[in-house]
Amino acid sequence: MAALSNLLTRSTLVGACGATVVALALSACGAKNNGQAGPPGGGRPAAQVGVVTVEPRTVGLVTELPGRLEASRVAQVRARVAGILQQRLFREGSDVKAGQLLFEIDSAPYRAAAASAEAMLARALANQTQAAAQAERYMPLVEANAISKQEYVNAVAAQKLAEADVAAARAAVQTAQINLGYASVTSPIAGRIGRTLVTEGALVGQGEATQLALVQQINPMYVNFTQSSGELLRLRKAIRSGKLKRAAAADSAGVRVVLEDGSEYARAGKLLFEDLSVDPASGQVTLRAELPNPDGVLLPGMYVRVRLKQAQADEVTQLPQQAVMRSGAGDSVMVVGADGKVSPRPVKIGPAQNGHWIVLEGLTAGEQVMVDGFQKLQGGASVKAVPWQPAAAGAGNGGKAPTGAAPNAASAAAGK
Repeated sequence: MAALSNLLTRSTLVGACGATVVALALSACGAKNNGQAGPPGGGRPAAQVGVVTVEPRTVGLVTELPGRLEASRVAQVRARVAGILQQRLFREGSDVKAGQLLFEIDSAPYRAAAASAEAMLARALANQTQAAAQAERYMPLVEANAISKQEYVNAVAAQKLAEADVAAARAAVQTAQINLGYASVTSPIAGRIGRTLVTEGALVGQGEATQLALVQQINPMYVNFTQSSGELLRLRKAIRSGKLKRAAAADSAGVRVVLEDGSEYARAGKLLFEDLSVDPASGQVTLRAELPNPDGVLLPGMYVRVRLKQAQADEVTQLPQQAVMRSGAGDSVMVVGADGKVSPRPVKIGPAQNGHWIVLEGLTAGEQVMVDGFQKLQGGASVKAVPWQPAAAGAGNGGKAPTGAAPNAASAAAGK
């Protein structure tokens, strides 16, 4: 009986354990099913997509054009008299002032020529004194008929000839002094001087004015850039028709320069002029701007890109470039309605600026345009619109900024 009682006890325990295991398994399955269960009704949750809200505004259309930097003043330092170069009195690559002494040419021959000219002037003055005294002495004699009138006329002519000799001698002295001054070569302008083109001991100025050095004023700097005459015509036509407006005076005067390494120069320049003629060979119009360069960062001959606001568009929208779908059939965007439905919308695109397309027509204020999440769209399913975050969008494409900016924004908008 004791053995039977023990067997029954073991059977009860085994059954209880089995029931417990089954209960736990069913509970786990129920928990798993509960974790995968959708919302009431069995539907899937709406996909989240990033959107931007349309906010029309006035946008300045920036034109980007190629240009070259040029010194605002350039002076060639030349030897204006012949002689042996004796001394260089500056450090190459330094800043010099206007009138600063740069070179010394052997001046001994010119000092001698100046002394000779002064001696000739003294002789001419003596002859003038003698001729004047004789003419003065003959005047009362001719009135008393003591001498002939011809003798008096000769005396007066001799006086005038002596005066002319004095004038010529004075000019010779001045010329000799000028040549003597040219032996000391000075800087014609203030600026930065380059390397010396000749060395001490060289014969300069023999037959031609030998170039000794080059002085360039690099503060301020000029930037010369060109724009197609066709682009200018389209821009002016768009402004006349009212599609675009001329940029405000403060904006149109502001010129920004992008350096060769892609960085933007810190100081803004101002537009000086637009050439009146078109280059017949290239069909380009030359423009010039002035840039401050107190630190000497800009150097003559550097290639730059010039950004200039030539026009502005009113009541337009800026969208990230990835929000616009471009094709041969036209440009379009995906608009998210109030009910979460997504529908395509044809739009009229202008230029690209700072990673954004400028939308000229097709959208109204307050509408929501999809920027990312296109891969989540399935048929006509509704979506949940959330504000687009630029940082998240940049991380989604590897952190790269959108590309495809139009180089000539104003002309692109004018051509639409």
